[in-house]
Amino acid sequence: MSDASDLTRNEATVRRNFWTKARRNLGRVPFTEDAVAAFYCATDSATPLPIRATLFGALAYFVLPFDVIPDLLLGLGFTDDAAIMVAAFTAARMHITETHRAQARAWLLKEQGQTEASRGASPAG
Repeated sequence: MSDASDLTRNEATVRRNFWTKARRNLGRVPFTEDAVAAFYCATDSATPLPIRATLFGALAYFVLPFDVIPDLLLGLGFTDDAAIMVAAFTAARMHITETHRAQARAWLLKEQGQTEASRGASPAG
């Protein structure tokens, strides 16, 4: 992160766009649970500022549709996002707690249930 303005801009971008992007790509992006856990870690005031800045930077890259490999390219679109996210997860692994992961799993279960219900299927199957 070059300065506080980058952190502020990235945080605003993530807070504005993260949930929409996560919902839209539910089931299509293999690192969704990790991304949601990273969001919870980045927004946790107990997370050290350098880790928050790293995670917000990676999540901002994820939510923007036009990056090195545009997300619209089927099969390849999220490969660059995945590489950035893996680097951020590695840097933050000691700070992404079981609480953040539990919050991510709870969000995924809720969203998957809503998606199935909107298609007319029961959440149980």
